[in-house]
Amino acid sequence: QVQLVESGGGLVQPGGSLRLSCAASGNIFSINAMDWYRQAPGKQRELVAAITSDDSTDYADSVKGRFTISRDNAKKTVYLQMNSLKPEDTAVYYCNADVVVVTTKSKFRADYWGQGTQVTVSS
Repeated sequence: QVQLVESGGGLVQPGGSLRLSCAASGNIFSINAMDWYRQAPGKQRELVAAITSDDSTDYADSVKGRFTISRDNAKKTVYLQMNSLKPEDTAVYYCNADVVVVTTKSKFRADYWGQGTQVTVSS
């Protein structure tokens, strides 16, 4: 009913930048919080950045001052601008959204994940 599609990952040198995008589509009535998580090999998935429907943001300490989360509600898209990238930022990055779904028969709230996009920071 709802799909999240991430894009923008890739290979970048230390100190470089990338911009991730995550577009939501489907039977969406509204979207509450939208978040970015990441998971490095052998590690647990961790919250990187979050943004509420009224644009309040929060960041993991490890990315504060380097990453910026933003959203375009008209496009149902959340972005993650990543600057001054470090090798330890290497991970699969996942988009998450808290969505109010509406169908012809029901209306409910659910959590959705994207498929992930690989970010590799290496020289």
